[in-house]
Amino acid sequence: MRLSRYFLPILKENPKEAEIVSHRLMLRAGMIRQQAAGIYSWLPLGKRVLEKVNTIIREEQDRTGAIEILMPTIQSAELWQESGRYDDYGREMLRITDRQDRPMLYGPTNEEMVTDIFRSYVRSYKDLPLNLYHIQLKFRDEIRPRFGTMRSREFLMKDAYSFDIDQEGARRAYNKMFVAYLRTFSRMGLSAVPMRADTGPIGGDLSHEFIILADTGESEVFCHRDYLGFEIPDETTDFEDAGALQAIVDKWTSLYAATSDMHDAEAFAAVADDAKLSARGIEVGHIFYFGTKYSEPMGAKVMGPDGKEHLVHMGSYGIGPTRLVPAIIEASHDDNGIVWPKSVAPFDVSIINMKVGDDACDGASEKLYRELGAAGLDVLYDDRDERAGAKFATADLIGIPQQIVVGPRSIAGGEVEIKDRKTGERENVTLEAAVNRLVSET
Repeated sequence: MRLSRYFLPILKENPKEAEIVSHRLMLRAGMIRQQAAGIYSWLPLGKRVLEKVNTIIREEQDRTGAIEILMPTIQSAELWQESGRYDDYGREMLRITDRQDRPMLYGPTNEEMVTDIFRSYVRSYKDLPLNLYHIQLKFRDEIRPRFGTMRSREFLMKDAYSFDIDQEGARRAYNKMFVAYLRTFSRMGLSAVPMRADTGPIGGDLSHEFIILADTGESEVFCHRDYLGFEIPDETTDFEDAGALQAIVDKWTSLYAATSDMHDAEAFAAVADDAKLSARGIEVGHIFYFGTKYSEPMGAKVMGPDGKEHLVHMGSYGIGPTRLVPAIIEASHDDNGIVWPKSVAPFDVSIINMKVGDDACDGASEKLYRELGAAGLDVLYDDRDERAGAKFATADLIGIPQQIVVGPRSIAGGEVEIKDRKTGERENVTLEAAVNRLVSET
């Protein structure tokens, strides 16, 4: 992509309404634009990051055997009345009527709808286990939306729903998601700690929030410091090996870790002083097991191996991609801007032509642009007729992992400069070496 033809509305000054680093940087980098309180448009740069995040989420969900569907944003109130949640959910639910005066709502979550889909088609235990997920917009009318897309009213959510014939099967499904979440957040450069959590309006009696530690976190969290050094399950993890998954979950729940809602001061006091970690945290994922909470009132049953009908046991598993993007920025930035992990960066490499109009600089930049693009890299080529300082500032602000600087002096010697955005390390190499290195590292 040529920057001269790209839509990248950079802001030079920090927006006054932005209270936290991620909100400031997302606005300054032209990633989002607020349309109303807690409602945002995702501009091209932000949309690219969001899609990278969604891709990782999909890959890890698919790895567990979960199957993607897509449910509507507007739901009938009848399903919620059937489950008993329509009146209980509160004012966060946006209730509307259609032209026939039928009560509808903008879905804040999808337990009722997915249960209705399940009961319409699945009749036998032979069709279980089943886990259905989708990535879709939700709406919750937060009383105080803030921090940009970190806490917005309209948001993108990956929500998965598992169905099993008994509690033992449901626990296996829970463990699959638990391990998948560890892998998902790690791939995005985040160190997430699973913590015992309140189930809230979703219901159920088993729940974990996945928390990253950050000064701008919304709540206080408490955990054992060793969690930050635990090894993440690798890509060879067998999600059909129930014993291996249980061992991983056992390890990751063996030490104290709880949100403020579930904090046990007496239990935390028993942790060694040098191992205590009390900090602010950002929730990036939440998983629940709630048994027959929805299947019982909605009649979601299957015929079991004993020839009798059984209510299915369910769980739900949420990740907010539009929340993850600012969370990643909170965890990875410096004074000059965003420092994207390679896995979610909007582009792999930025080419900075320091002297547009100079034949040598133009020729070298174009060669790099063609060859890196042909090798499958996402390349942003800054071909604008701007001062070099402005180009460097833009590159640092938007946080692309690798920068190639093409200037008259270096190119006269047949070289370009490669700068690593995270470390700041710079090295002069030939054009061929630059292409080879970046292709091998991506």
